[in-house]
Amino acid sequence: MPVKPHLDVDHDTGTTRRSAGVRVPSVVYRVLRLLVHLINRAYWRVEVHGAGAVPATGPVILAPVHRSFMDFFVVSEVTKRKIFYMTKEEMWKTPLLGSFLDSVGAFPVHRDGADRLALERAQDVLERGEVLILFPEGTRRAGPVIDDLHEGAAFLAARTGAAIVPIGIGGTAEAMPKGSKFVRPVKVHIVVGPAIPAPERSARGRVPRTQVHALTEQLRGELQTLYDDAEQRAKPRARPTR
Repeated sequence: MPVKPHLDVDHDTGTTRRSAGVRVPSVVYRVLRLLVHLINRAYWRVEVHGAGAVPATGPVILAPVHRSFMDFFVVSEVTKRKIFYMTKEEMWKTPLLGSFLDSVGAFPVHRDGADRLALERAQDVLERGEVLILFPEGTRRAGPVIDDLHEGAAFLAARTGAAIVPIGIGGTAEAMPKGSKFVRPVKVHIVVGPAIPAPERSARGRVPRTQVHALTEQLRGELQTLYDDAEQRAKPRARPTR
């Protein structure tokens, strides 16, 4: 049975509220989202290609490649909708910090049995018709090849009917590679691919495991194409010689 979410959204009042009953004005999210947007555009000169592919309503899984910690920040440029993502449960030990994380769309995941709890809470977000960021590679990786994806995105799409939007991000590996403590002002390009619809259920209301595998492989192929495109766009252009 799905775990009761730590975060709920009150669409009538425009606030978020925690399970303990604490309400956090969504204005905090809007202000921080604006700040991130300004940094993205001014410092990394983020350019988005194909943002119209992100559905304006309904459950959506944003599935970007993951080469840098800053991918979390720049991927928000693909949609104006509120975005939810998971982070470790220990961050909620301090009530004030927990309220802040709630307000910016985070929800807790316990490290022990993280896969099960993460999927349950992510499923709840999607069943509310929201947007979820889920990195199919699972963690930051290096190199030009997209390989060995986790099946979480395909599994959640099958369970909730959410569309999966593959996203290639070029330039972040150079701006802030894994292990780096500094961020360089490298221009970043984001290429958004067409939304991949959720697999159809059988007459018994189930999605065969073979379809989950097939959807994951389709996503891998789309991500490879989009990542290659984004990286090509992010490469510095050689100046013509006189």
